[in-house]
Amino acid sequence: MTKSGFEPAFTRRAWMAAGGAAAVSTLLPAGAARAAAPAAGRQVPGIYRYRIGEFELTAINDGANMMTLKDGFVRNAAFEDVKASLHDAFLPTDVVAIPFNQLVVNTGRKLVLIDTGTGGQLAPTAGRLVENMEAAGLDAKSVDTVIISHFHSDHILGLRTKEGAAVFPNAEVFVGEAEYAFWMDDGQMSRAPEGQKTTFQNVRKIFGPMAKDLTRYTGEQELVPGIVAHEAFGHTPGHMIFRISSGGDQVLFLSDTTNHPALFVRNPGWHAVFDMDPVMAEATRRRVLDMAAAERLKVQGYHFPFPGHGYIAKEADRYRYVPAGWLPVI
Repeated sequence: MTKSGFEPAFTRRAWMAAGGAAAVSTLLPAGAARAAAPAAGRQVPGIYRYRIGEFELTAINDGANMMTLKDGFVRNAAFEDVKASLHDAFLPTDVVAIPFNQLVVNTGRKLVLIDTGTGGQLAPTAGRLVENMEAAGLDAKSVDTVIISHFHSDHILGLRTKEGAAVFPNAEVFVGEAEYAFWMDDGQMSRAPEGQKTTFQNVRKIFGPMAKDLTRYTGEQELVPGIVAHEAFGHTPGHMIFRISSGGDQVLFLSDTTNHPALFVRNPGWHAVFDMDPVMAEATRRRVLDMAAAERLKVQGYHFPFPGHGYIAKEADRYRYVPAGWLPVI
């Protein structure tokens, strides 16, 4: 009964008394389908658009590495603490999904792609960059500029097909000067630990055929109008991030300053196994996250849950990633 003394005309009690599902079945038109539709078995295209001033940005997902979590993924944290951090974020504690998110920037004059994903050569659940670009109405042949943040394989292999053909044949390709010098150095390759040798080989496979055509850049350099590179060394010797600006609005492309935010934004002092100089990488991470929080900058994370677009909030000596809300308009 309600406070007014009347029982609503439709209650759960009345529904059950009427036979529930049987009552609904009488409302179905004759010949209505009753069989379940077959499961799709795969995700819809990973694309999301937003604006920075006059620029239209499209986050493109290449897939993810479904990585079994093992002790040592975080070098300087107890395994139980790592699992607890994932649990606190309502994430599985046995597998870590590490996405690969590229960014296309349409400046109105240039179509710019930042990083190129895995090319389908690292994980069976990745390699969808071109497919998802096509779903977004973006033709690989129309890309004017490709900017590479650093030379880890999940950022460069998408430049070529498995057969070696250029995926973005009309694009000028920008690579960092310090990054190129390190990975193309034969002495560095000879001294590299076993786990890095594949990366050295991939760098030569991808960039060797186009070495004379690459455009090398340094930090604090504007690569195209509105996109400025900044040094963020540590993850690799020449790792770069990018500030994208238009009409007073900005977004900071974080590259690999931080891996999954539930672990390395929340715990900036943790050292991921992928960081080549973990102490420098931590200093860079704190500096960049401090800047993003203080300036209330939008950020775009390469390994953040798709679309990887949001903000950084500072909480004492820690940080928190705040995803931007999905909007139906650009």
